[in-house]
Amino acid sequence: MSARSLDTTRRGFLKTGSGLVFLIGAGGITDIALAQEVQTDPASLAGWVWIEPNGAIHIAFPVTEMGQGSSTALPLILAEELDANWDDVVVEQVHRDDRRFGNPLFGNVLYTAGSTGVSGYFGVMRQAGADARRVLLRTAAARWQVPVDELQTEPSVVVHDATGRRATYGDLVVAAGALAQGQTPAVLKSPDAFRLIGRDIPRLDIPAKSSGTETYAIDVRVPDMAYATVLRAPVEGETVQSVDEGAARETPGLIDIVALPDGLAVVAETQWAAALARNALDVTWTETAEARGWNDTDTLASYQTQAEDLTSDASTWRESGNVNAAVEGAKTVVIATYLSDYAYHAQIEPMAVVADVKADRAEVWAGTQTQSWTMRTITEELGLSAEQVTLHMMTMGGGFGRRTALQQEYVRDALLASRAVGRPVKVIWTREDDVKHGWFRPAAAQHLRAGLAADGRLQGWQHRVATPSVIAYFNPLRWSQVEPNDIISMRGSESQFYDIPDFLAEHVITERQARVIPWRGIGASYTSFAAECFMDEVAGAAGRDPFDFRYDLVAHNPRGRALLDRVRAMSNWDRPPEGRGLGLSFAGYGNSMAAGVAEISLDRQSGSISVHRFYAAVDAGLVVAPDNSVNQIEGGIIFGISSALHERITITGGQVNQENFYDYEVLRADQAPEIMVELARNTEPPSGIGEAGTPMVAAAIANAFHALTGARLRHMPFTPDRVRAALA
Repeated sequence: MSARSLDTTRRGFLKTGSGLVFLIGAGGITDIALAQEVQTDPASLAGWVWIEPNGAIHIAFPVTEMGQGSSTALPLILAEELDANWDDVVVEQVHRDDRRFGNPLFGNVLYTAGSTGVSGYFGVMRQAGADARRVLLRTAAARWQVPVDELQTEPSVVVHDATGRRATYGDLVVAAGALAQGQTPAVLKSPDAFRLIGRDIPRLDIPAKSSGTETYAIDVRVPDMAYATVLRAPVEGETVQSVDEGAARETPGLIDIVALPDGLAVVAETQWAAALARNALDVTWTETAEARGWNDTDTLASYQTQAEDLTSDASTWRESGNVNAAVEGAKTVVIATYLSDYAYHAQIEPMAVVADVKADRAEVWAGTQTQSWTMRTITEELGLSAEQVTLHMMTMGGGFGRRTALQQEYVRDALLASRAVGRPVKVIWTREDDVKHGWFRPAAAQHLRAGLAADGRLQGWQHRVATPSVIAYFNPLRWSQVEPNDIISMRGSESQFYDIPDFLAEHVITERQARVIPWRGIGASYTSFAAECFMDEVAGAAGRDPFDFRYDLVAHNPRGRALLDRVRAMSNWDRPPEGRGLGLSFAGYGNSMAAGVAEISLDRQSGSISVHRFYAAVDAGLVVAPDNSVNQIEGGIIFGISSALHERITITGGQVNQENFYDYEVLRADQAPEIMVELARNTEPPSGIGEAGTPMVAAAIANAFHALTGARLRHMPFTPDRVRAALA
């Protein structure tokens, strides 16, 4: 099996005039066609799978690969129902904005985010594979003049046991073109018949990445390519007032200096020459932007005031029962406020794009999480139609939400620079550019209150989240459709896994004072921190063990109880190691549940927390790729620990203070804990694995800190100064 470009291989394949293409509609395969019947209009094809006479089985890959392993998992789902030999499979990246390949969970927009790859396409790809398999069975039945129900398949082969006849899929494709497709969907396999799903199939992207031969956008080279780096306004909303280009123009290799809406692109023959010329520019910026008044400390203080003011306006995210009556009538009322700072994505590959813009066409190589929005950026910026644009979706060196925006400024920069100089241009952001001009997880203040009955039973839970609308900034088109319900800002606050009859989660929509965009786990990365820390505080006020208190609240949720039972046993909860603290968190993402226990120690003098072990039990429905799923949870846990202990963006006068990894600290290899992960095995629909590991982590660490010290941590990240202050 292998992966290659959908558009180029499809066109090359169609020119041969052989093979069979299975066309797709909203409900599955709707038609089939011989390649020669459609070769005059290859762009009209929407084939999930097409088979060559030599036996090669091409499967479309509609999302994008950024390290999560979807380029193996999704084709594997279709191959399972097709009963394909995995060695025959060729994975074909979908490059264009073809909504026939769109994610059903995003209204058929091609968009890779939120652990929706497998969960969004699972049914579609299973049905496409099953329908294609049925066509092949019918073809063999017609050829051999036998009832179709006497036939079965083995990997890439149709078999008639009664006569011993066998035909490969490649043998059958030409004859299959004359058959009409059935009107009803083919019957799907029973999970106990799976050959591929649930097995540890090696990921297809690993060999190239391991050997250094994978090509990312930052690696792309095309003939006559120039390089550009961008000098951006230091404060959002400001522009160039005046510029002295004299010294920069003297830089050897300089091609041109191009005006951008928020800065200047310096184009040169080499990346080094572009950087030297940029450093030589003498720019005076306007100083009138409202953003010059932004300071993260003041921002968070304002958010806290609004969160704690129960009379301030808020939109309801989830509500049941009567919270006010339940809390006000409670024997004991517990109240707490939690804070979290801005966080940078810290993806390994900074923004990088290559654009070749001509008067009537454009070709773009980009690592983005969305074919749809990237194509929109290109066509709107250049005034071209989609047919005039060739887009190459590159493997990404990490995304985590950074490459999801409706309007992508890094793509725009390359387009404008290329159009200005009449040559292909590669724009590369330096790490300093990527940090200082990044788009961040928003800062948030969260105020929670809960009531306890005389018997210690929880009655009433209110969770107020004061944070901006992320959707309103990074995708205003979507915001116009969903306002005021922002899943990016609020996910996790609904506490859906617990049975709390009187419940209210509400969003205090604050003013944005930074560029904000989804971050791994979206809102759950901070709402679950607050909710699960508060759950421990409420359990403490009730005089209950944190496990037992939660266990009562998931009586209606047997899958949740099973996770709590498992992680309790894994972590040896009742006997923590000497000098260590254990902390529990029960969170998740969407319908995926995760129970985690952190084992920590503390250097009281320095205020440094060390996480030694992390135990996780996760239920994300049916597991397509077990080993990769464990890897995803492990990565999410590392992401969560790094965020909880270190990662913090600060802003002064509208400018980001951090520059690089020396002052934006991330978890180092020698700080990574031993991680134990167990996955629940069931046949429920997949509910997403890539985000599920992160939300539980911060609260587990904070709760372990309390178990060890008796003190509470309520401001993330738990920096040494904050730890020492909590101990004081």
